[in-house]
Amino acid sequence: MNILLIGGGGREHSIATALAKSVLLNKLYCSPGNAGIDDIAESVILNISGKQEVLDFCLSNKIGIVFVGPEVPLVEGLVDFLENEGIFAFGPSKIASQLEGSKSFTKKICKEYNIPTAQYKSFKELDKALQYIEDHHFPLVIKVDGLAAGKGVIIAEEKEVAISTINEMFSGKFGDAGNKVVIEEFLEGEEASFFIISDGKDFLPLTTAQDHKRIGEMDVGPNTGGMGAYSPAPIMDKNLCDETVEKIIKPTLLAMKNLGSPYKGVLYAGLMITKDGPKLIEYNVRFGDPECQVIIPRLCNDLLELIIQVKNQNLCDVTLKWDPNFAITVVMSSEGYPGYYENGYEIIGLENASKLNNVEIFHAGTKKNKNKIVTNGGRVLNINGYGKTLIMAKDNAMQAVELINWTGCYYRKDIGWRALEKKRDE
Repeated sequence: MNILLIGGGGREHSIATALAKSVLLNKLYCSPGNAGIDDIAESVILNISGKQEVLDFCLSNKIGIVFVGPEVPLVEGLVDFLENEGIFAFGPSKIASQLEGSKSFTKKICKEYNIPTAQYKSFKELDKALQYIEDHHFPLVIKVDGLAAGKGVIIAEEKEVAISTINEMFSGKFGDAGNKVVIEEFLEGEEASFFIISDGKDFLPLTTAQDHKRIGEMDVGPNTGGMGAYSPAPIMDKNLCDETVEKIIKPTLLAMKNLGSPYKGVLYAGLMITKDGPKLIEYNVRFGDPECQVIIPRLCNDLLELIIQVKNQNLCDVTLKWDPNFAITVVMSSEGYPGYYENGYEIIGLENASKLNNVEIFHAGTKKNKNKIVTNGGRVLNINGYGKTLIMAKDNAMQAVELINWTGCYYRKDIGWRALEKKRDE
């Protein structure tokens, strides 16, 4: 079977690596790909927003499945378009993708189906949003309604920050995504990520993970797309997983069915584990990045075979198996990210780092320049470590990180700190 993978980040490199191992795979294409993906797939440049161009490529290359990695083409309706033309695309419909594409859409679902989440109010007008915060305690969480690459969420500790944030969001910094703003209560607790895979009839819980969204160590500073992650997440025990399924996942899937858009693909629930139990922070309608990089390597099943079971709506016949070892990934980024950064710096040490045991490197913002690999994005590399314990996995990852360098590289040294701190306290 020929597969087209959409995307070019660390998430897609980990997916491509898993797909390439399948005996069912004939040819793997990826658009746009990156320097790492280039070694296992044929990279092609397609205008993903130009749906007809994607369709023409699929027909010309006898593509059996399109795996849509990032959120933008899902929200734009690429899955619907391709399936109307007879090509199966792995991912949710345009309507179901609103679970990520519109925070107010998800909040309405939560309210109607009694899904635990933060109290909120959404605004289309600047003055009403500013008036609302006058009578509320801080901190408050302020979000643009639409897609913002993980950077459209601000925790305002005081009124002055909230005022400047709301003004900035309505000023057009985030484009159409900021036409509506959602203001939420601040939830106390620890964040965790919970994933399921659904074929529209049945679903299976995947494994758990925890990521680090903030740029600074000890989880401070601006939000990013993610600076590291680990799996499994020790905080998510069986009781919490079961509660998440019953109170959050099942009602959401029922809501999508009632809207006439049964959910197909991966659904990622970002959770806050509070004293009252898990509460939904947000949904992503695809694998998280960098959570995917620690989940996919732990999956013992053939990934392509699993996707085919989704296509055929046979998930009820699948038993998922997971490597019991821990996986951790450290994101190496360009200096300045998530703000302005420069590209084109040669990456040194990749070959030596890749030779280490229990280490795997997934490329994100990289490209080949003649015989060199250079930086080509804010998040550049994901350095994975594996081990029987989280600290062993982290030690393996950090050994590799310390062998890699380029001008202005940055990474956090404390990925996994919450779980490791709890382990030391026990």
